[in-house]
Parts: sequence; C-alpha cells; structure tokens
Amino acid sequence: MSKGKRYTQEFKEAAVKQMTERGYSVAEVAERLDICTKTLYHWRSQLSDKPKSVQSSDEKLKIAKLEAELKRVTEERDILKKAARYFASNPE
Repeated sequence: MSKGKRYTQEFKEAAVKQMTERGYSVAEVAERLDICTKTLYHWRSQLSDKPKSVQSSDEKLKIAKLEAELKRVTEERDILKKAARYFASNPE
C-alpha cells in the first residue's frame, strides 16, 4: 500500500510561506499546488512549532528605515493625488 507523495522540507516551507507571508488562503495554495488542505494545515502547525529566529540589530535597523521610507513615499503619493484632483477640477 502506497503512503502517498513525499515532499521536501523546502517545498513544505515554501507552501506555508505562501499562506503566512503572502496572504494566500489555504484553499488557494492547496489548489495551486494540488495538495489536500488538511496537509497544508498539518505543515503549518508543524512549522509554527519551530522557534522563531531572533532579528539582529542590523535587520531591525533596516526594517525601521524601510518603514520610514514607506511612510514618506505614501505621504508624497497622497499629496500628488490631492494636487491632481485640484488641477483637474480647476482648469485655467
């Protein structure tokens, strides 16, 4: 009697990352990878038992810089949207 398909650890981690980091639903990932949803739930619970990696100060600094840049760019975008609406409604 066959035990079914065997998947590598890297494959399992990549499948779980699609759900946890990229925001795809279990059903979407299961359908795309042709895997049973129960299997994905099992992999997710297995991988969540692993201890989380501790971020170094360099990583924390990089994240802080990226968050600050994101905030600045978002504000610039909002200002440009307002300007575009203003000039579109007030043609001279």
